[in-house]
Amino acid sequence: MSQPLTLARPYARAAFALARDAGRAAEWSHALALAARVSADPRVHGLLGHPQLSDADAVMLLAPEGADDAFGRFIALLADNRRLPLLPEIAGMYEDLRADADRVVKAHVTAASALPATELESIRAALKRRFGREVEIETSVDESLIGGAVIDAGDVVIDGSLKGKLARLHSTLTQ
Repeated sequence: MSQPLTLARPYARAAFALARDAGRAAEWSHALALAARVSADPRVHGLLGHPQLSDADAVMLLAPEGADDAFGRFIALLADNRRLPLLPEIAGMYEDLRADADRVVKAHVTAASALPATELESIRAALKRRFGREVEIETSVDESLIGGAVIDAGDVVIDGSLKGKLARLHSTLTQ
């Protein structure tokens, strides 16, 4: 496991616990996503490790308008511990914790061409039956798949693409 993920995990868990206990998981989700985008901006990223950046300046820079005081204190804690560059990893882990708590599986469907809504709904229903949870689907197009789709849902990857089938056939024939 990489160092940033190891360092980010306890902060993500703490953020989720704070937000969940306050009943503000969705608000924190949006605030963390915004803070992560801002911190990842190349113009801002260089400032985050600067020794003269005060905790108050970090909160002013990264906490969105209307964020609760606990979120501001969380950003200040990250600044104090010089962990602001970890915000993208923290936000990603937070979302995973929130999806797990909400019993939601996030699936990414990559297809050779845009899929019609009826087909996406069919995929969603099949995944819901398989996992016994609600399913959120994100889509993208990769023309190199030639046809079909690849579904990535957590630990499960289903490769139904023509490119994948050809690769498996090639592997079988060359053994």
